[in-house]
Amino acid sequence: MAGKRRRKLKSLAETISGNKRTATKEKREKLELQTWSDLPPELLEVIVSRLTLEDNVRASVVCKRWHSVAISVRVVNQSPWLMYFPKCGNLYEFYDPSLRKTHSIELPELNGTRVCYTKDGWLLLYRPRSHRMFFFNPFSHEVIKLPRFELTYQIVAFSCAPTSSNCMLFTVKHVSPTIVAISTCHPGATEWVTVNYQNRLPFVSSIWNKLVFCNGLFYCLSLTGWLGVFDPLEHTWSVLSVPPPKCPDNFFAKNWWKGKFMAEHKGEILVIYTCSSENPIIFKLDRTKMIWEEMKALDGVTLFASFLSSHSRTDLSGLMRNSVYFPKKSSFTKFSRKCMI
Repeated sequence: MAGKRRRKLKSLAETISGNKRTATKEKREKLELQTWSDLPPELLEVIVSRLTLEDNVRASVVCKRWHSVAISVRVVNQSPWLMYFPKCGNLYEFYDPSLRKTHSIELPELNGTRVCYTKDGWLLLYRPRSHRMFFFNPFSHEVIKLPRFELTYQIVAFSCAPTSSNCMLFTVKHVSPTIVAISTCHPGATEWVTVNYQNRLPFVSSIWNKLVFCNGLFYCLSLTGWLGVFDPLEHTWSVLSVPPPKCPDNFFAKNWWKGKFMAEHKGEILVIYTCSSENPIIFKLDRTKMIWEEMKALDGVTLFASFLSSHSRTDLSGLMRNSVYFPKKSSFTKFSRKCMI
C-alpha cells in the first residue's frame, strides 16, 4: 500500500511539474508573439512623447494605434525647420531653430526635383524633365502623385496637407497686363484646370510672386506689390484696389524684389519688406480701410520668412518670440522686433 501511494504521489508530482513546464512554455511563446503595438497605451505615450518631431512622424505610420498616440502627443506649435539642400548627393539637413539642432536624412526621392512650396510638413516637388509634380513627406517618405503640369516661371501653392480632402493647388501665370491664367488641381484629379481671368487693375505675375492661402482664399502678391485674390469655390479672381505698402527709399535698392515676403497669421495677411541695412518692416492688410498698416509690435508672434513660403507661430520660447527669421544656409538669421517696440 505504501509503495502504491508513493507511486501515485510521484505521478502526481510529475503531472504538476509537466503542467508548470507547459504553462511556462506557453507563456514564453505568448510573450514572443507580442509586438511593439501591444504596449500599454500609457507606456506608449511616455515613449512617443520623448521622440523628436521627425521620429514622431515615423512612429505614426507603424499602425493605427501608434498613429493615434503619436498625434495626441505631437507638439503642434513647433517652429518650422530649415531644409538645406546639398550640392551633391541625397543627404539633406533639417535645422530646428528652437533646439538649435541639425538632423540629416537621406532623401533619394528628391533627386532631379525642385521644391515649389512647403506647408504642414509636406513638400510640393516638380521634375522639370518629365513635368511631374507630387507631394512628398520627408519624414514618412510618403508620396502623393499629381497630374503632369508644365511649370515655367510661375509659383505654385497649396491650401493644406494633401491628406486632407480640402487640399487644392493654385498657380497664376502672366498672359498680358490685363489677363492672367489660373491653374488649379487637387490630389486624386486626373488633370489641371486652367482658366483665363481679366484684371481690372494691372497685375504682373512673375517668379517673385508670393502666395498664401487664408480664410478659404488664395492671395497672390505681385512683383510690384499689388494683391490678387482667387476664390476657389466661386472661381473668381480680382486685384484689390489697395496701393502697395509704402517703404523708405532705401528699401528699393539693388535686388529689392528679393526682400519681400508674405505670410498668414490667424486670418490676417502680413507682408514683410527687408533691406540689408535695416530691420524688416511688417505690414498688415486692413480689409475694412483697404490699406496696408505698419505693425509696430508683433505681440508674441514669430515669423519665419523664406522665398517659397512663409509661416507664423505663437507660443514659442521667450527668446524666439516677437522676431522675424530668415533662412541662411544651415541656420536662421534673426531680426528681433523687440528693439522696435
